[in-house]
Amino acid sequence: MHMSESLRVLMVTCEYPTAEDPNLSPFVKRQADFVQAAGVDVDVFHFRGRKNPLNYARAWLEVRRRLRKTRYDLIHAQFGQSGLVAVPTRLPLVVTFRGDDLLGVVGDRSGRKIAVGNLLTFLCRQVARMADASIVVSSHMQPYAPVPTHVLPSGIDFDLFRPLPQQECRERLGMSHSDRLILFVGDPQQKRKRYELACRSVEVLNRSMAAKLIVAWDVDHHEIPVYMSASDVLLFTSMQEGSPNVVKESLACNLPVVSVAVADVGERLSNVKGCELCGDERPETVAAALERVLLRKQRSSGRDTVKDLDEKHIADKVINIYRSVLGGDRR
Repeated sequence: MHMSESLRVLMVTCEYPTAEDPNLSPFVKRQADFVQAAGVDVDVFHFRGRKNPLNYARAWLEVRRRLRKTRYDLIHAQFGQSGLVAVPTRLPLVVTFRGDDLLGVVGDRSGRKIAVGNLLTFLCRQVARMADASIVVSSHMQPYAPVPTHVLPSGIDFDLFRPLPQQECRERLGMSHSDRLILFVGDPQQKRKRYELACRSVEVLNRSMAAKLIVAWDVDHHEIPVYMSASDVLLFTSMQEGSPNVVKESLACNLPVVSVAVADVGERLSNVKGCELCGDERPETVAAALERVLLRKQRSSGRDTVKDLDEKHIADKVINIYRSVLGGDRR
Protein backbone atom coordinates (compact mmCIF):
# COMPACT_ATOMS: atom_id res chain seq x y z
CA MET A 1 0.00 0.00 0.00
CA HIS A 2 1.30 3.46 -0.89
CA MET A 3 1.93 5.81 2.01
CA SER A 4 -0.45 8.41 0.47
CA GLU A 5 -3.31 5.83 0.62
CA SER A 6 -3.13 5.38 4.38
CA LEU A 7 -1.76 8.77 5.41
CA ARG A 8 -3.90 10.90 7.73
CA VAL A 9 -3.16 14.64 7.91
CA LEU A 10 -4.53 17.36 10.15
CA MET A 11 -4.43 20.56 8.08
CA VAL A 12 -4.62 23.69 10.25
CA THR A 13 -5.37 27.05 8.66
CA CYS A 14 -6.34 30.53 9.87
CA GLU A 15 -7.95 31.31 6.50
CA TYR A 16 -10.45 29.10 4.71
CA PRO A 17 -13.68 29.58 2.73
CA THR A 18 -16.78 29.60 4.93
CA ALA A 19 -20.48 30.28 4.46
CA GLU A 20 -19.91 33.81 5.79
CA ASP A 21 -16.82 34.40 3.61
CA PRO A 22 -16.88 31.88 0.74
CA ASN A 23 -14.00 33.53 -1.14
CA LEU A 24 -11.45 33.59 1.69
CA SER A 25 -8.23 31.91 0.52
CA PRO A 26 -9.87 29.40 -1.84
CA PHE A 27 -6.39 28.15 -2.77
CA VAL A 28 -6.07 26.52 0.68
CA LYS A 29 -9.28 24.55 0.21
CA ARG A 30 -8.22 23.68 -3.33
CA GLN A 31 -4.92 22.24 -2.14
CA ALA A 32 -6.65 20.27 0.60
CA ASP A 33 -9.18 18.90 -1.90
CA PHE A 34 -6.52 17.86 -4.43
CA VAL A 35 -4.32 16.25 -1.78
CA GLN A 36 -7.39 14.37 -0.56
CA ALA A 37 -8.20 13.33 -4.15
CA ALA A 38 -4.65 11.96 -4.43
CA GLY A 39 -5.39 9.48 -1.65
CA VAL A 40 -4.49 11.31 1.57
CA ASP A 41 -7.09 11.53 4.36
CA VAL A 42 -7.15 15.29 5.05
CA ASP A 43 -8.98 16.66 8.09
CA VAL A 44 -9.13 20.47 7.89
CA PHE A 45 -9.36 22.57 11.06
CA HIS A 46 -9.88 26.24 10.24
CA PHE A 47 -10.20 29.23 12.55
CA ARG A 48 -9.89 33.02 12.33
CA GLY A 49 -7.11 34.59 14.38
CA ARG A 50 -8.08 38.24 13.72
CA LYS A 51 -4.94 39.32 15.64
CA ASN A 52 -6.68 38.22 18.84
CA PRO A 53 -4.59 36.01 21.19
CA LEU A 54 -7.79 34.49 22.63
CA ASN A 55 -8.75 33.15 19.19
CA TYR A 56 -5.35 31.50 18.91
CA ALA A 57 -5.67 30.07 22.44
CA ARG A 58 -9.06 28.55 21.60
CA ALA A 59 -7.67 27.13 18.36
CA TRP A 60 -4.67 25.69 20.23
CA LEU A 61 -7.02 23.90 22.63
CA GLU A 62 -9.15 22.59 19.76
CA VAL A 63 -6.06 21.19 18.00
CA ARG A 64 -5.08 19.42 21.26
CA ARG A 65 -8.60 17.97 21.49
CA ARG A 66 -8.45 16.67 17.93
CA LEU A 67 -5.01 15.15 18.47
CA ARG A 68 -6.31 13.28 21.53
CA LYS A 69 -9.43 12.08 19.71
CA THR A 70 -7.97 11.06 16.33
CA ARG A 71 -4.78 9.43 15.14
CA TYR A 72 -2.90 11.59 12.65
CA ASP A 73 0.41 10.96 10.92
CA LEU A 74 1.38 14.61 10.59
CA ILE A 75 0.18 18.21 10.81
CA HIS A 76 0.26 20.63 7.88
CA ALA A 77 -0.14 24.29 8.90
CA GLN A 78 -1.18 26.70 6.16
CA PHE A 79 0.32 30.14 6.95
CA GLY A 80 3.02 30.53 9.56
CA GLN A 81 0.65 31.86 12.20
CA SER A 82 -1.41 28.66 11.92
CA GLY A 83 1.70 26.80 13.03
CA LEU A 84 1.45 28.59 16.37
CA VAL A 85 -1.58 26.49 17.30
CA ALA A 86 0.16 23.28 16.22
CA VAL A 87 3.25 23.53 18.44
CA PRO A 88 4.52 21.87 20.47
CA THR A 89 3.69 18.53 18.87
CA ARG A 90 5.20 15.07 18.73
CA LEU A 91 3.88 14.64 15.20
CA PRO A 92 5.89 15.75 12.17
CA LEU A 93 5.00 19.34 11.27
CA VAL A 94 4.91 20.83 7.76
CA VAL A 95 4.32 24.59 7.47
CA THR A 96 3.48 26.54 4.30
CA PHE A 97 4.41 30.24 4.47
CA ARG A 98 2.39 32.38 2.08
CA GLY A 99 3.55 36.00 2.36
CA ASP A 100 2.81 38.31 5.28
CA ASP A 101 3.84 35.62 7.75
CA LEU A 102 7.49 36.02 6.69
CA LEU A 103 7.47 39.35 4.81
CA GLY A 104 5.58 41.47 7.36
CA VAL A 105 2.08 42.95 7.48
CA VAL A 106 1.10 46.03 5.48
CA GLY A 107 -1.46 48.16 7.33
CA ASP A 108 -4.66 48.97 5.44
CA ARG A 109 -4.75 52.48 6.86
CA SER A 110 -1.11 53.45 6.46
CA GLY A 111 -0.03 51.30 3.54
CA ARG A 112 3.20 50.69 5.48
CA LYS A 113 4.41 47.72 7.48
CA ILE A 114 2.98 47.78 10.99
CA ALA A 115 4.51 46.87 14.36
CA VAL A 116 2.29 43.85 14.96
CA GLY A 117 3.76 42.43 11.77
CA ASN A 118 7.21 42.37 13.38
CA LEU A 119 5.84 40.18 16.17
CA LEU A 120 4.11 37.95 13.62
CA THR A 121 7.26 37.42 11.56
CA PHE A 122 9.30 36.74 14.72
CA LEU A 123 6.83 34.09 15.89
CA CYS A 124 6.55 32.56 12.42
CA ARG A 125 10.33 32.28 12.16
CA GLN A 126 10.29 30.34 15.45
CA VAL A 127 7.61 28.05 13.99
CA ALA A 128 9.84 27.48 10.95
CA ARG A 129 12.68 26.38 13.24
CA MET A 130 10.39 23.86 14.94
CA ALA A 131 8.90 22.48 11.72
CA ASP A 132 10.11 19.29 10.07
CA ALA A 133 9.61 20.89 6.64
CA SER A 134 8.97 24.47 5.61
CA ILE A 135 7.41 25.51 2.32
CA VAL A 136 7.41 28.99 0.76
CA VAL A 137 5.24 29.85 -2.24
CA SER A 138 7.96 31.78 -4.07
CA SER A 139 11.76 31.76 -4.14
CA HIS A 140 11.87 35.46 -3.22
CA MET A 141 10.61 34.45 0.24
CA GLN A 142 13.49 32.06 0.91
CA PRO A 143 15.88 34.70 2.34
CA TYR A 144 13.24 35.57 4.98
CA ALA A 145 13.06 31.99 6.26
CA PRO A 146 15.50 31.01 9.03
CA VAL A 147 15.82 27.43 7.72
CA PRO A 148 16.09 25.78 4.28
CA THR A 149 12.72 25.64 2.54
CA HIS A 150 10.91 23.93 -0.29
CA VAL A 151 9.59 26.33 -2.96
CA LEU A 152 6.10 25.25 -3.91
CA PRO A 153 3.66 27.79 -5.37
CA SER A 154 -0.08 27.42 -4.99
CA GLY A 155 -1.48 25.41 -7.86
CA ILE A 156 -4.12 26.16 -10.47
CA ASP A 157 -7.33 24.26 -11.14
CA PHE A 158 -7.02 24.03 -14.92
CA ASP A 159 -10.56 22.70 -15.26
CA LEU A 160 -11.89 25.92 -13.71
CA PHE A 161 -9.36 28.46 -14.99
CA ARG A 162 -9.44 28.10 -18.75
CA PRO A 163 -10.09 30.40 -21.73
CA LEU A 164 -13.78 31.00 -22.42
CA PRO A 165 -15.44 32.84 -25.36
CA GLN A 166 -15.06 36.56 -24.61
CA GLN A 167 -18.37 37.82 -25.97
CA GLU A 168 -20.37 35.09 -24.22
CA CYS A 169 -18.69 36.05 -20.93
CA ARG A 170 -19.45 39.74 -21.48
CA GLU A 171 -23.09 38.95 -22.15
CA ARG A 172 -23.23 36.83 -19.02
CA LEU A 173 -21.81 39.72 -16.95
CA GLY A 174 -23.84 42.41 -18.72
CA MET A 175 -20.76 44.13 -20.13
CA SER A 176 -20.40 46.01 -23.41
CA HIS A 177 -19.06 44.07 -26.40
CA SER A 178 -17.01 47.04 -27.59
CA ASP A 179 -15.44 48.50 -24.43
CA ARG A 180 -11.80 47.94 -23.58
CA LEU A 181 -11.95 46.27 -20.17
CA ILE A 182 -9.13 46.28 -17.61
CA LEU A 183 -9.62 43.82 -14.75
CA PHE A 184 -8.57 44.44 -11.15
CA VAL A 185 -9.02 41.45 -8.83
CA GLY A 186 -8.76 42.23 -5.12
CA ASP A 187 -10.15 44.25 -2.26
CA PRO A 188 -9.98 47.96 -3.17
CA GLN A 189 -9.84 48.80 0.55
CA GLN A 190 -6.70 46.74 1.14
CA LYS A 191 -3.81 49.18 0.86
CA ARG A 192 -1.37 46.44 -0.12
CA LYS A 193 -3.31 45.96 -3.38
CA ARG A 194 -2.87 49.65 -4.35
CA TYR A 195 -6.20 50.14 -6.06
CA GLU A 196 -5.43 53.87 -6.12
CA LEU A 197 -2.44 53.22 -8.40
CA ALA A 198 -4.65 51.16 -10.71
CA CYS A 199 -7.21 53.99 -10.88
CA ARG A 200 -4.58 56.66 -11.54
CA SER A 201 -2.99 54.53 -14.26
CA VAL A 202 -6.31 54.06 -16.04
CA GLU A 203 -7.01 57.80 -15.74
CA VAL A 204 -3.70 58.50 -17.49
CA LEU A 205 -4.51 55.87 -20.13
CA ASN A 206 -7.87 57.50 -20.83
CA ARG A 207 -6.14 60.64 -22.03
CA SER A 208 -5.14 58.74 -25.15
CA MET A 209 -7.33 55.63 -25.16
CA ALA A 210 -10.77 54.94 -23.71
CA ALA A 211 -10.86 51.99 -21.32
CA LYS A 212 -12.80 50.91 -18.23
CA LEU A 213 -11.49 49.48 -14.97
CA ILE A 214 -13.56 46.52 -13.78
CA VAL A 215 -13.22 45.40 -10.15
CA ALA A 216 -13.83 41.76 -9.29
CA TRP A 217 -14.17 41.69 -5.54
CA ASP A 218 -16.69 39.85 -3.36
CA VAL A 219 -17.36 37.74 -6.45
CA ASP A 220 -17.82 33.97 -6.31
CA HIS A 221 -14.46 32.34 -6.97
CA HIS A 222 -15.98 30.23 -9.76
CA GLU A 223 -17.00 33.42 -11.56
CA ILE A 224 -13.46 34.83 -11.70
CA PRO A 225 -12.57 32.90 -14.91
CA VAL A 226 -15.64 34.49 -16.53
CA TYR A 227 -14.35 37.96 -15.60
CA MET A 228 -10.90 37.02 -16.87
CA SER A 229 -12.23 35.82 -20.20
CA ALA A 230 -14.49 38.87 -20.55
CA SER A 231 -11.63 41.30 -19.94
CA ASP A 232 -8.82 42.45 -22.22
CA VAL A 233 -6.04 42.70 -19.62
CA LEU A 234 -5.40 42.11 -15.92
CA LEU A 235 -3.84 45.01 -14.03
CA PHE A 236 -1.81 43.98 -10.97
CA THR A 237 -0.45 46.73 -8.71
CA SER A 238 0.22 45.10 -5.31
CA MET A 239 3.15 46.36 -3.23
CA GLN A 240 3.73 42.99 -1.53
CA GLU A 241 2.71 39.40 -2.26
CA GLY A 242 3.85 35.85 -1.71
CA SER A 243 3.07 34.34 -5.11
CA PRO A 244 -0.09 36.03 -6.42
CA ASN A 245 -2.62 33.47 -7.57
CA VAL A 246 -4.60 35.93 -9.67
CA VAL A 247 -1.62 36.42 -12.00
CA LYS A 248 -1.15 32.69 -12.47
CA GLU A 249 -4.89 32.17 -12.96
CA SER A 250 -4.98 34.95 -15.56
CA LEU A 251 -2.17 33.23 -17.43
CA ALA A 252 -4.17 29.97 -17.34
CA CYS A 253 -7.03 31.89 -19.01
CA ASN A 254 -4.63 33.43 -21.59
CA LEU A 255 -5.53 36.87 -20.24
CA PRO A 256 -2.70 39.38 -20.84
CA VAL A 257 -1.20 40.75 -17.62
CA VAL A 258 0.27 44.17 -16.88
CA SER A 259 1.99 44.18 -13.49
CA VAL A 260 4.43 46.04 -11.32
CA ALA A 261 7.53 44.08 -10.32
CA VAL A 262 6.46 42.23 -7.17
CA ALA A 263 7.02 38.74 -5.75
CA ASP A 264 7.57 36.18 -8.52
CA VAL A 265 5.50 37.99 -11.17
CA GLY A 266 8.58 38.88 -13.24
CA GLU A 267 9.49 35.21 -13.38
CA ARG A 268 5.93 34.28 -14.38
CA LEU A 269 5.72 36.84 -17.18
CA SER A 270 9.27 36.52 -18.53
CA ASN A 271 8.44 34.18 -21.42
CA VAL A 272 4.80 35.07 -21.99
CA LYS A 273 3.88 36.88 -25.18
CA GLY A 274 1.33 39.62 -24.71
CA CYS A 275 2.19 40.53 -21.09
CA GLU A 276 4.10 43.52 -19.66
CA LEU A 277 6.19 43.91 -16.49
CA CYS A 278 6.45 47.62 -15.67
CA GLY A 279 9.92 49.11 -15.23
CA ASP A 280 8.70 51.35 -12.40
CA GLU A 281 5.49 52.07 -10.51
CA ARG A 282 4.54 55.46 -11.93
CA PRO A 283 0.98 55.69 -13.31
CA GLU A 284 2.42 56.92 -16.62
CA THR A 285 4.57 53.79 -16.96
CA VAL A 286 1.68 51.49 -16.10
CA ALA A 287 -0.64 53.34 -18.49
CA ALA A 288 1.87 53.02 -21.35
CA ALA A 289 2.11 49.26 -20.72
CA LEU A 290 -1.69 48.97 -20.71
CA GLU A 291 -1.89 50.89 -23.98
CA ARG A 292 0.63 48.60 -25.67
CA VAL A 293 -1.28 45.49 -24.59
CA LEU A 294 -4.66 46.89 -25.60
CA LEU A 295 -3.41 47.98 -29.03
CA ARG A 296 -2.29 44.40 -29.75
CA LYS A 297 -5.86 43.11 -29.31
CA GLN A 298 -4.53 39.63 -28.61
CA ARG A 299 -4.77 37.06 -25.86
CA SER A 300 -1.55 35.95 -24.18
CA SER A 301 0.30 32.66 -24.51
CA GLY A 302 0.18 32.20 -20.75
CA ARG A 303 -1.57 28.86 -20.33
CA ASP A 304 1.32 26.80 -21.67
CA THR A 305 3.79 28.55 -19.34
CA VAL A 306 1.95 27.62 -16.13
CA LYS A 307 1.16 23.98 -16.85
CA ASP A 308 3.68 22.92 -14.21
CA LEU A 309 1.36 24.58 -11.67
CA ASP A 310 -1.50 22.18 -12.30
CA GLU A 311 -2.90 21.56 -8.82
CA LYS A 312 -2.67 17.82 -9.40
CA HIS A 313 1.12 18.11 -9.79
CA ILE A 314 1.39 20.42 -6.78
CA ALA A 315 -0.59 17.94 -4.68
CA ASP A 316 1.86 15.20 -5.62
CA LYS A 317 4.76 17.41 -4.53
CA VAL A 318 3.05 18.17 -1.21
CA ILE A 319 2.61 14.44 -0.61
CA ASN A 320 6.29 13.86 -1.42
CA ILE A 321 7.18 16.40 1.29
CA TYR A 322 4.91 14.50 3.69
CA ARG A 323 6.78 11.32 2.79
CA SER A 324 10.15 13.00 3.37
CA VAL A 325 9.32 14.02 6.95
CA LEU A 326 7.71 10.68 7.78
CA GLY A 327 10.81 8.97 6.48
CA GLY A 328 12.94 10.90 8.94
CA ASP A 329 14.39 13.28 6.34
CA ARG A 330 14.26 16.45 8.44
CA ARG A 331 14.48 19.71 6.48
